[in-house]
Amino acid sequence: MSLTTLLIIILVSILIGFFATGKWRSWGLLIASILFIYWLQPASPVRHLDYWLPTSCIMLTILSWILTRKKERGNLRPDIITGLVIASLMLLISLTRYFDPICCVTATRPPELYQIAISIISVSFIFLVFAYFGSGKVAWIFTGMSLILLMFVILKSEILARFISQGLRSINAQPVELASANDLQWLGFSYVAFRLLHTLRDRVNGRLPEISLQEYVTYVIFFPAFSAGPIDRIQHFTQEIRKTFKPSLQTTLQGGKRILWGVFSKFVLADGLALIALNNNNAGQVNSPGWLWVMLYAYALRIFFDFAGYTHIAIGLGQILGVQLPENFDRPYLKRNITLFWNSWHITLAQWFRAYFFNPLTRTMRSSQHSIPLPLIIFIGQLSTFTLIGLWHGISWNFAIWGAWHGVGLFVHNRWSNLIKPKTSALDNHANLNRLLGIGSTFLTFQYVSLGWVWFALSYPVQSWHTFLKLFGIG
Repeated sequence: MSLTTLLIIILVSILIGFFATGKWRSWGLLIASILFIYWLQPASPVRHLDYWLPTSCIMLTILSWILTRKKERGNLRPDIITGLVIASLMLLISLTRYFDPICCVTATRPPELYQIAISIISVSFIFLVFAYFGSGKVAWIFTGMSLILLMFVILKSEILARFISQGLRSINAQPVELASANDLQWLGFSYVAFRLLHTLRDRVNGRLPEISLQEYVTYVIFFPAFSAGPIDRIQHFTQEIRKTFKPSLQTTLQGGKRILWGVFSKFVLADGLALIALNNNNAGQVNSPGWLWVMLYAYALRIFFDFAGYTHIAIGLGQILGVQLPENFDRPYLKRNITLFWNSWHITLAQWFRAYFFNPLTRTMRSSQHSIPLPLIIFIGQLSTFTLIGLWHGISWNFAIWGAWHGVGLFVHNRWSNLIKPKTSALDNHANLNRLLGIGSTFLTFQYVSLGWVWFALSYPVQSWHTFLKLFGIG
């Protein structure tokens, strides 16, 4: 995202926050979110793909809403109006191809109008079938979840993504041999997938309240948090957009401060550190352990300021719009142990995996007829959870190893803290010693997390292992 793009987003947010009240605020949030996901989607060498990917995102969101809604739901008129507005926006975006001075909302020229009209009619028929047969039914909901997970695996797997790109290029009569996994850069899909899976799973568990189509689509593609989080819960988000919001200079200034700090973190600190941060190129060129540590620390700080910067921007934009998004970072590098680190690093992602994977998995193992030792349950739960978190970033050995690195670290800390717990109470009466131990624990935790970034920053396990050894003067 460029500074110019960000300035336009801020301006639109201020206009909606100050001038759209009541139901117009809800419509403003929905329409702006739809337009921005088309505008922010990067260009693709595959013809018209930068139009079809945001369109597919919206269609998948509507399908998920249909699966979560109760079949006996009453007044459908507001939802039908929302569906017509969304379809109209899709057609209007396509119309920009015919007006060169304003073309285009998308990165490249959209498809022909008739193609989009046929697609909308066809998909609408599919929606009717799902609404009649699948609304609220557990089997259909799990089918929808499986479809989302399959799409996620395809997009995160270089081999599968390249295969799909070849198919799309073949359909468009484009050179198949030029296909690349980078052709399928679906902006925001990782976060969209988590929001959809969350709502579908909560519908199965009976924890999902009644949500209108307008609220549901706005939640999934809410433009401040669309591409980089945080991952809000729909129960909290709908409370935020339903409440009466009175814009004021104070709320705007509060949001502006968060945005300014986010801009400074991302475009000054993170981008500046990127010049010396560890990457595939300089890892092989530098043999000095001292310089490698400098590059590794630069990477650790760079990834924090980059990610936290976007979070500050998202939260600031949300404040201007009257939507309080959840915090995602809480000084993670100043925590005394790896558990506290993960309670303050990408908080909403860790909470999502804890709620929808770790807790159900460990509960199942504890209630098993076979007696499974508690340490083994914790080890399996933490290792599998963080391996999945690693693979969420991309399906590769390096991301899997990075996740396993943290899973093992959490297990070791869990066992160690249980072992020394009876002895730590004695430190309460020794403030200086306790402070000294806290500094040492923070230092060791930062070293462990930083060493883990070696697997994250580089692309191949062999290169990561050689770099790891060189950090300690080996090899």
